[in-house]
Amino acid sequence: MKLSMMINYSGDFHADVKRVQELEAAGLDVVWVPEAYSFDAVSQMGYLAAKTDRIEIGSGILNVFSRTATCMAQTAAGLDYVSDGRFILGLGASGPQVIEGFHGVPYEKPMPRIRDYIEVCRMVWRRERVEYDGPAVKIPLPEGQGTGLGKALKLINHPVRADIPIFWASLMGLSVTATAKHADGWLPIFFDPEKFHDVWGAELKKGVAERDPSLGQLQISAGGMVAIGDEFDGDGRARVLDMARPNVALYVGGMGARDKNFYNTICQKYGYVDEAIEIQDLYLSGKKDEAAAKVPAEMLEKTNLVGPESYVRDRIAAYKEAGVTHLSITPVGTDPVKTVEQVRDMLS
Repeated sequence: MKLSMMINYSGDFHADVKRVQELEAAGLDVVWVPEAYSFDAVSQMGYLAAKTDRIEIGSGILNVFSRTATCMAQTAAGLDYVSDGRFILGLGASGPQVIEGFHGVPYEKPMPRIRDYIEVCRMVWRRERVEYDGPAVKIPLPEGQGTGLGKALKLINHPVRADIPIFWASLMGLSVTATAKHADGWLPIFFDPEKFHDVWGAELKKGVAERDPSLGQLQISAGGMVAIGDEFDGDGRARVLDMARPNVALYVGGMGARDKNFYNTICQKYGYVDEAIEIQDLYLSGKKDEAAAKVPAEMLEKTNLVGPESYVRDRIAAYKEAGVTHLSITPVGTDPVKTVEQVRDMLS
């Protein structure tokens, strides 16, 4: 199992770089760089590549609407080149509020679009001439569109790797099935290693059954906050887990429209039906603190790793049993290096 961490897209990037360098030395394997509608992630990942030696650098995530499919492939090949083969391409669809509201692009066919992007990226990295006719992506432009002068081309450079790993941040239904079938890895959210089958089990099983054996096992990056020590038992654990309440409430209550919030659906599928409805009602009414207070304590405990050493060891074992290959952690406390070293020791 690899050890990974997401940096904060609205934080102090230069401070994060110093922390990543320290955590790389402590045993961190992967750093995920988000984008959302903040500074672009690509420039930051290129900078991280120059400032690190061993750690893998993943996009967490690049959306498939703000860059063309071949641009995404060029970008990934370029980042893999400057990092000497350490890049992971994390893809996702984001949501209509960002895609249409910030990028000014119609939010159409998100799942087929990601599947098309995966195919086009792999064609580009194999240096094939790109001729592709998918449901969302057509290269070159079809007859009757544009000037008619488009020509099928292949990448000029020879990529470091023709098989750059692609992780898909899918949430529900057909997208999860497509992830298990087409992608190298999966980036879920609110992953409970004991109950995730209640939310995604059927979709994962169907996709894995149709998966090309050459892709290998589906990799999964999941985890949460980590705090290790006897002081994090009982009330100490609750105090740390309470730190996650505002973020969970934001997603469950405020991400998407009332009748189209996939995070709320995930919460309900875990069995927290009444809580999910109440969190959304409160959040959309502007009562964010009250919404955060309604986030189920059990959900927080099961989707994070906070407690005495023996407890955290058991949680790590549960993630391994669930098929997680990349334990994604957010160290809590004043000494993140020590936390990474502790988890690294547990994994080894």
